[in-house]
Amino acid sequence: MPELVVLTEQLLAPVPGGTGRYTRELVTAMAASAPPTWTVAGVTATHRDLSAADVPTVAGPRALPLPRRALTALWERGVHLWPGGDAVHAPTPLAPPAPRRGRCLVVTVHDTVPFSHPETLTRRGAAWHQAMIRRAAERANAIVVPTIAVAEELERYAHGPATVAVIPHGVPSALLAPIEAAQEHATAAALDLPSGYVLAVGTVEPRKGLDVLIEAMAKPYAPDLPLVVVGPHGWGEVDLTALAEKYGLADGRLRVLGRISDEDLAVVLRRASVLAVPSRAEGFGLPVLEAMALGVPVVHSDVPALVEVAGGTGAVVPRGDPKTLAATLRAVLDDGPSTSRRVAQGRLRAQAFTWEHAATELWRLHTRFFEMASAR
Repeated sequence: MPELVVLTEQLLAPVPGGTGRYTRELVTAMAASAPPTWTVAGVTATHRDLSAADVPTVAGPRALPLPRRALTALWERGVHLWPGGDAVHAPTPLAPPAPRRGRCLVVTVHDTVPFSHPETLTRRGAAWHQAMIRRAAERANAIVVPTIAVAEELERYAHGPATVAVIPHGVPSALLAPIEAAQEHATAAALDLPSGYVLAVGTVEPRKGLDVLIEAMAKPYAPDLPLVVVGPHGWGEVDLTALAEKYGLADGRLRVLGRISDEDLAVVLRRASVLAVPSRAEGFGLPVLEAMALGVPVVHSDVPALVEVAGGTGAVVPRGDPKTLAATLRAVLDDGPSTSRRVAQGRLRAQAFTWEHAATELWRLHTRFFEMASAR
């Protein structure tokens, strides 16, 4: 039986982030929809504890005989260490340099931030991603991107012979599952959630624009609500408390919850008054889709990928403009009829984004290129 290997290394990263969520949701959906003759396995670098990469219904995780740093260096230098399997899916640019003979390789590129906004990454991180993305465009069978916006940007920055397929993300099932009222109240109490709040979700790092959001929330015409921030701390030393002090956000108006489970996130999202996504750059913007699916109004920056995902159901503001962001947040909360229409349209649009659809499209890619490779 042919085997699809999914590189699940991102699940073991110190800050898995959105790509970690993508990896887990994708490999789960692909295992559930595997063609009858295929199996699915997860493969990682060597770690002392692989439990975070354990995905039910997926074989493994199997560890390659190298720690993450060594594996990254070998693949970066072009060493052809194949992770096993007849087809390999790399959910991030961490991937073998090329497919083995008779095998196929598909790589997901989530965004072109390393090219368009390298200042929002470390110098080393930007250079590594640029090199790995360019090589994937030259040597992989296919590159998967989540939006048309990323596909167009990839053409500009890393054009190559690899097929580029636009396959959007889906909404995690844990966020859509019904929640009993008693459980929701208990979770809200445990997290000490206020009765209404502006919500931001994502890894705390420079490109998320949380500095702009905090400055906006300190404006006198901003919504008179607390700001709740959900997400792990990433790189860049973004100190939210210091930013609140800098811009004069009143004591008690900033709540930082850090990393929480999907079950808790479902409650936090459902109870939010509005989701703010002031990002400077994105490839998809999963929190936008999740808020749409749960009936939460969204205010997002004019990043092309966010505009594409929201499809006109969110209120758009210019990047880096705290004054307009503050005024728009207030307008969304004050204009009930208009916001209700946007929310209804957002719910309807979100129904088209599923992990099942993503898995089906990816299987089409893998089986097509595996058959082509096997015939050579």
